Amino acid sequence: MARPTRRPGNLPAEATSFIGRRRELAELRKKLTTARLVSLVGPGGVGKTRLAIRMATSLRRSFRDGAWLVELAEVRDSALVGNATLAALDLRDQAATEPRALLLSYLQDKELLLVVDNCEHLLEAAALLVTDVLKAAPGVRVIATSREPLSIPGEHVLPIPPLELPRAQSDEPLEQLRQNESVELFTERASAASGRFELTAANQGAVLDLCRRLDGLPLAIELAAVRTRVLSVEQILDRLADRFGLLTGGSRAALPRHQTLRTTIEWSHDLLGPGERTLLRRLCVFAGRFTLEDVELVCTSGEVPAARALDVLSSLVDKSLVMKEDTRGPACYRLHETMREFAGLKLQEAGEEEVVELRCVDYYVSRCRRSEEAAQDRLVEWLEWMDLEIDNLRGVLRRCLVHADISRGMDLAASMRGYWATRATTEGLRWLDELLATGLGDPEPRARAQHLRGLLAVLLVDPTAARPALERAAAADRAAGRLRPLAASLSMGSIAANMAGDRASARRLIDEAQAVTAGLDDVQATLALLQARSLDGFFAGDLEAAAAASSEGMRLSREIGDLYTLKVWLLNLGTAALIAGDLAASKPLFAEALRIAHQIDDRVQQAYLLDALGCHAARSGQARLAAQLLGAAGTIRSGVGARVMPFLAPLVGQAEASAIAAHGAARFEAEFRAGSRLSRDAAVRLALGEPGHAAAAPSDTAGAGLLAKREAEVARLVADGLSNKEIGARLFISEHTVDSHVRSILNKLGCNSRAQVAAWMASPSE
Repeated sequence: MARPTRRPGNLPAEATSFIGRRRELAELRKKLTTARLVSLVGPGGVGKTRLAIRMATSLRRSFRDGAWLVELAEVRDSALVGNATLAALDLRDQAATEPRALLLSYLQDKELLLVVDNCEHLLEAAALLVTDVLKAAPGVRVIATSREPLSIPGEHVLPIPPLELPRAQSDEPLEQLRQNESVELFTERASAASGRFELTAANQGAVLDLCRRLDGLPLAIELAAVRTRVLSVEQILDRLADRFGLLTGGSRAALPRHQTLRTTIEWSHDLLGPGERTLLRRLCVFAGRFTLEDVELVCTSGEVPAARALDVLSSLVDKSLVMKEDTRGPACYRLHETMREFAGLKLQEAGEEEVVELRCVDYYVSRCRRSEEAAQDRLVEWLEWMDLEIDNLRGVLRRCLVHADISRGMDLAASMRGYWATRATTEGLRWLDELLATGLGDPEPRARAQHLRGLLAVLLVDPTAARPALERAAAADRAAGRLRPLAASLSMGSIAANMAGDRASARRLIDEAQAVTAGLDDVQATLALLQARSLDGFFAGDLEAAAAASSEGMRLSREIGDLYTLKVWLLNLGTAALIAGDLAASKPLFAEALRIAHQIDDRVQQAYLLDALGCHAARSGQARLAAQLLGAAGTIRSGVGARVMPFLAPLVGQAEASAIAAHGAARFEAEFRAGSRLSRDAAVRLALGEPGHAAAAPSDTAGAGLLAKREAEVARLVADGLSNKEIGARLFISEHTVDSHVRSILNKLGCNSRAQVAAWMASPSE
């Protein structure tokens, strides 16, 4: 199919234990029919997130572009709210100079539902983002969850109360009591915990009293229910009643709900063993998800040795104090936001805050530095780890800035180079600029940061920012005699000079880089020099020089298993061959590069390579394929804020003109739109000619958006030579209806006759 069969979106599987909420769901649905922003407001632990996800899951088919969840709970920096939203929408700030502008540009013609979850700790930034989105994108509706309103124009606030409470001393039948929201949740979670719990006449009084005592708060009910594994409901009720009694002096007056939840968490915490308490409070040091390995190396010691980490962590999961998340890679865990706040208070009370935070910084800085070199031959696995840990790494970078631990912050940011280059270029620049602006840090990490700052600016095609940063890095490395980084900065400086049109400086820097590299036996320095030579050849119009440098770079990258640079060499070499008119040589180079770019999810390179293969298709006489690939490339470019690769831009223009000349403007536009609607996976399969690729056969045209299903059926029968009357008889529709379909088909395909429709249907997939 040309488009995924599932509706677009990133909603998780429906939250477990979603109980009732019929009244709130109905009210939310009603508000969304007229309001573009509805904020679900209530205290922590009341179930706002689950309600929002349940509603979005229910409504997503009503939105052409689906429903998407932006999770802000693990975002600690207000400047990253836009980045988190981009990531949630599967966009990248890989080539955009301003992420917010990319986001608003992408959303302006979309029809989708956006759930912005846990706004309370980033209220101002979240409110600003939602305001901008609603102004720029009339087809977008927003559900926000927060402990307080966003307080922006057009906001409809829906207070979210606790679950429905059973009546005191209820004499309702058991079957009716089981339908009460609080009772239903307790029963479900208790059954899941113990495997055999059910509401009976014997325990109904205790269950009803307990649910009322817990104010119908879902998180509090779950924490109590899980204890039925070892305690009876009566025992749980007695112990909680004692705890509440200490706070109220025995009064039956209800506590404030936030105090009810805090007391329930305290009670659950006090039932833990010493090692469980220790580990729980230390887990708050992680800003986002964490793995068992992270826990073993950051949170263990004393009462929790590393050898016991798995058992203790498993126990906390069983008690619903830690949540386990399903991911494609290793098992990972996280804390509910309310639990993280509680654990943070306990960490402070224990006097462990500074030591655990320092262990966390040490762990991530040292791990990233160790893995930086190894990442080149295990890039896929390294990027998967970075994707999982990015919120923790952001937390460490922020701590380094706040505590003026600048050298280690620079080391960490520099060692994340592969992540910034393939995932978040402008975010990397922001961290580097903040670190460098302090004026602090040791000379070597400052030079590394300046070099990376320049490299990322080159990736953004911003030579004005790149050149001074690279000059400062080169000057520092030259003065300190650090030849390998000096060679890299000189080579990258040459590329920036060429981008700025300064050919004289570019040649001077290449010559100096050559002189430095000649005295080294260093593959990375050689690769950097070869890249400068390759691009210098393109800028000079010397395809032979560009190809020679690229061929040697490709050989070296294969030897060391460096996928990132190998992909670049393949693109460079293929581009040189394409410009020279060697179609046979260019295609396999582009195809291999595209497989790598897809494997490591480098979106900018995917766009470049789809453009390149679109140009190849046009020159090979495959106009339909060319239009579709160019359309797919445009969609990917718009999702990362990129432009057409400079050396390919003239070829792309020629490819478009060639395809239009071959098929006509209307047909080209239809095929281009079809390509623009492809998923990235489908676009790659189409480009590589793999089985199951989109628009491979006429039967797929309905999915591609060219013809509706009935139109595709009519077009196939037209191609078979049937008259309108015969088609009507075959499809059980009137001749007049067939005539309407045929006229629509001619218009959509840019055809003037039935013969042209038949030719289009018979055309190969190219």
